[in-house]
Amino acid sequence: MSSARPCSPGDRGPEAGATAPVRPSSGQTRRLALTDASGAVPRARDFAREALRDWGWLPAANADQRAAAEDVLLVVSELVTNACLHAEGPEELRVSCDAKSLRLEVRDRGAGTPAPRTPHRAGRPGGHGMFIVQRLCLDWGVVRNADGAGKTVWAELAAPG
Repeated sequence: MSSARPCSPGDRGPEAGATAPVRPSSGQTRRLALTDASGAVPRARDFAREALRDWGWLPAANADQRAAAEDVLLVVSELVTNACLHAEGPEELRVSCDAKSLRLEVRDRGAGTPAPRTPHRAGRPGGHGMFIVQRLCLDWGVVRNADGAGKTVWAELAAPG
């Protein structure tokens, strides 16, 4: 699902009775500057992996938790790669976590609006990034920067059960 809303609706999270890692209930946000950074994608993944460790997503206690953490790292890679290829490079990665979800935001100076390619052709190389984001996330969208230059692409994933 794609939207231009600044946040996703509803209160989504693990099902009742599911065992989830301990995470901050009031939320935390971490920021990584990526302007003019070489190796932005691996730096962003390493940064997100460290946040997941600190927030109890890693090391994963089971396959579902491991898959949730891997999904986060894949979405980070796709969002930062998209900013590198199509939006004059990423400026900042923000990773926010609360008890029910994790939000990723990549700010860039690009004018375009990302969208999954339609029709999606799985056998063709390239062009799968936003399709992957759409499939793995609860919701995602684009918010134009207040100064008119660039945008923030955000994506939200459910906390592991």
